[in-house]
Amino acid sequence: MKAIISFSFILVLVMNFVQAQDPQSIRIPLIGEPAPKFTAESTQGTITFPDDNNSKWTILFSHPADFTAVCSSEILELAALQDDFDKLNTRLMVISTDAVSSHIAWVKSLESIKYKDREPVKIKFPLISDKTMDISKKYGMLHSYSSTTKDVRGVFIIDPEDKIEAVFFYPMNVGRNIDEVKRTLMALQLAQKEEVLIPANWMPGQDVMLPSPKTSTDAEKLQQKNDPKLYSFSWYMWFIKQ
Repeated sequence: MKAIISFSFILVLVMNFVQAQDPQSIRIPLIGEPAPKFTAESTQGTITFPDDNNSKWTILFSHPADFTAVCSSEILELAALQDDFDKLNTRLMVISTDAVSSHIAWVKSLESIKYKDREPVKIKFPLISDKTMDISKKYGMLHSYSSTTKDVRGVFIIDPEDKIEAVFFYPMNVGRNIDEVKRTLMALQLAQKEEVLIPANWMPGQDVMLPSPKTSTDAEKLQQKNDPKLYSFSWYMWFIKQ
């Protein structure tokens, strides 16, 4: 009997260990959830998120490896827009499983490149090292069918309350559209500030939508306001001019 109990106990331990090491068990945090906390070393020193975030929006980008073509193009596009993100009260952070020493060398190289006829630009945002893969696992960045040691191209937009507002994942061989990331950030900020909805293909400055009336009677009340800023395409599709 003791032998059976001991064997069962060992079997449970082994199964728990295997499950903990199984890349497929890694879970992506969902929209509305608190962003996972972490402390790590970066090209700008120790990062403790979200404790040192100073009530900013945060965009966390993951990439597979330093000194690779697509990743380099993404970092350069981010650097070109970093002042825009700063004006939007947003902190940029980039993470991979490479070492800080590799990040530093890569940054120095990138800062010497004239990309798309633009002058070289200094990269002001940190590149974070996640050699232990702890952060990558917390954010579900390791996809087993792609790689068990290299992050896929993930994007997490996190609000000042440290809540995840948007999640994107791209394959290893396709770069991200940084303008679209910026557009999504601006849409989220406007939607949160004005309590409005953002229609398809919206661009900054364009009209936005009101929450749909629950009934046609509620829609009639909107109509009776005779507000020149309001217009509709149907009783359940109301826009407000910007």
